[in-house]
Amino acid sequence: MNQKELNEIRRRWKLDRSAISRIYGCYVGSNKSVISTFDTSLGLLSQEETEMYLGLMKKTLSGTLGKNLIDIPFSTQQVVGSEEHKLLMTLKNSALKDDEAREKLFGRMVESLSLEESNYLILLAFDSYDVPFRGKDGEQQSDGGEGDVFHYFLCCVCPVKAAELELRYQHESGEFRSASTGQTAGTPELGFLFPCFDDRCANIYNALYYARKPGEIHQELIDALFGTEPPMTAPEQKDTFRTVMEDSLEEDCSFDTVQSVHEQLRSRLAVHKEAKVPQPLELSADDMGDILKDSGLQEERVDAFCTECRRQFGDKRLNLTNIMDVRRFDVVTPEIKISVAPENSYLLETRVLDGRKYILVPTDGGVEINGLCVSMGREKD
Repeated sequence: MNQKELNEIRRRWKLDRSAISRIYGCYVGSNKSVISTFDTSLGLLSQEETEMYLGLMKKTLSGTLGKNLIDIPFSTQQVVGSEEHKLLMTLKNSALKDDEAREKLFGRMVESLSLEESNYLILLAFDSYDVPFRGKDGEQQSDGGEGDVFHYFLCCVCPVKAAELELRYQHESGEFRSASTGQTAGTPELGFLFPCFDDRCANIYNALYYARKPGEIHQELIDALFGTEPPMTAPEQKDTFRTVMEDSLEEDCSFDTVQSVHEQLRSRLAVHKEAKVPQPLELSADDMGDILKDSGLQEERVDAFCTECRRQFGDKRLNLTNIMDVRRFDVVTPEIKISVAPENSYLLETRVLDGRKYILVPTDGGVEINGLCVSMGREKD
């Protein structure tokens, strides 16, 4: 799914656009015991309650593609015969009405998942989206036929906060008295959508998996639900890319080289955003090799980088925002940290003076220390 398609589905989870009629839930204790299950008709809930349910589930479609939202691909063999995919298809085709399939899904999730000794709530909802037909220019056609119907379901896992005592106003007595807040469902930690909405239609070869914390995707839940190996997490991609750079470039992984790579990546991302491309910007090992060449590295170093990059990442393209943060430029030594706006990183220079290595920061525009304007001293004759 790209960003436009994701946004299109996110808009479904509003009260005035929703076709969701029921919410299915499973409340799980920290000891993996099922406390309760429920099947709730939204038509019997108040508007406020309905909006709360839809709002929670909508958050499962938030975050950044490739970071919080991870594409889970299924092989053809899995689609044809795996138990995991068969269960997902049964849930979709029955609009979640198959009691046995729902219980099996809940069972797999409960058996595999723990949220740091916290109770949690699993929510399920099914939606049928009449996809408007769009012309080649991307505009919705008012008189040009109808699109397909996208049938899908969304699942989210919300940690349940323990009850707390608060002082609350009691109207009858006119006093503030102690009262319990009750157990409340928090922001979703995990979730998934199946099938994916690719090219504005159903793609049963993919699911979209959500993790609020990119570094905590809960591999055990992915194994239980999908039986497939997920891609590296965003933190893993960043750490692996850093290792590839350091190990393959060795002494050529210099201040000037990294400064140049950072600037080129930042420039590419700016062009990508200006073009309003809905997919995240991804780069191949060869793309990164070209950037290193433009940074002045020799052919043998570039080849060493590309070889190691392919060994670590395979043929997968690299999500730019996962491998390097181009929104900032921080220089850190054991004693000091320098933070520079990325567009001004060129102002920093490296020098060796009297046998010591220095990072030079120009101060022509004035200097402040804790908000106090200071003089840098007079030039020596």
